[in-house]
Amino acid sequence: MAQSEIRNMSIECARVGGINLAQGVCDLPVPDAVIQGAEEAMERGSNIYTRYDGRLELRTAIAARQRRDTGMDVDPEGQVVVSSGATGAFYSACLALLDEGDEVVVFEPYYGYHIVTMASLGIKPVFVTLAPPRWEFTAEDLERVVTPRTRAMILNTPSNPAGKVFSRAELELVADFAQAHDLFVFTDEIYESFVFDGLTHIAPATLPGMARRTITISGLSKVFAITGWRIGYAICAPEWALAIGHFSDLVYVCAPAPLQLGAARGLDELGDDYYTSVSDDHQKKRDLFCGVLRDIGLTPHVPSGAYYTLADVSSLPGATAKARALHLLEQTGVACVPGSAFYRGQTGETLARFCFAKEMNILEDAMRRLRTL
Repeated sequence: MAQSEIRNMSIECARVGGINLAQGVCDLPVPDAVIQGAEEAMERGSNIYTRYDGRLELRTAIAARQRRDTGMDVDPEGQVVVSSGATGAFYSACLALLDEGDEVVVFEPYYGYHIVTMASLGIKPVFVTLAPPRWEFTAEDLERVVTPRTRAMILNTPSNPAGKVFSRAELELVADFAQAHDLFVFTDEIYESFVFDGLTHIAPATLPGMARRTITISGLSKVFAITGWRIGYAICAPEWALAIGHFSDLVYVCAPAPLQLGAARGLDELGDDYYTSVSDDHQKKRDLFCGVLRDIGLTPHVPSGAYYTLADVSSLPGATAKARALHLLEQTGVACVPGSAFYRGQTGETLARFCFAKEMNILEDAMRRLRTL
């Protein structure tokens, strides 16, 4: 076990007083409804443990949003488990549904916390590498890695770090593969509200035959800019939800009670205009930031969703992605994450991940600094 490169680069950035485009912290203001909901909950005395699967108000609000936005029909009394962030929901799901020695198919570039979580439980990731610029894969790619020990796959859409939004055709490939080999599909849909260029987020659980085998994982950290509140959730069939809820209770007890109610207020009161504005704002920032990277010779892979871009940093001095990222930080005061944090082998050594989810004045400062290269 080792500290993640995301955390490590954030520490290096703080050391030099730089601008942190390494960690995925959205700088948008927290919506008033979310803040007021939490404050009122505290004042009312909602400051004790919740039920193992979270407050009913939040579970109901999550189910309503899924029904409205994705068409997923969810029972808040048996299919929603609120946990300590999406990472907490994923960890609890792995504890509940997988055993040591099981194998899980992972698309690469991957989110490191997924890999470390599995490693800590003795679960083996097997990799399907997505090829830029479209980050494509085939049914043959999936079949090549499956073994008798394969029990699940992870699907991150929109993805971190590539910003890939999986199309319906690609999700159908995944669904066919999962059904053919009787696999769970763990999703990470935390960036579901950050989708650009007229694309649409499709919840994998809504595809034919996928409702029972899909563990839908998401949260409110990104869209409400409350990463420190740790409000995530899993949605799945009742038999899996019960087990996941028990492990979430064992490890985390519960997400903070009044903060759950603040998130519920946000889901209840914020309409489509809010989510559209979040997406539009980040698309504009993406276009500006990727333009600067292109201008200075760090060619970006322009994302279709989420709020990161992988850029080619091979022109910077250094033999590794980490050395290049540190050089960039020393020269400009802008922190990024070495691409090696998202790949097993050498592919990531020419890449770095930048987060553009910053207040405009901070992003403009970062772009000005980068132009000094």
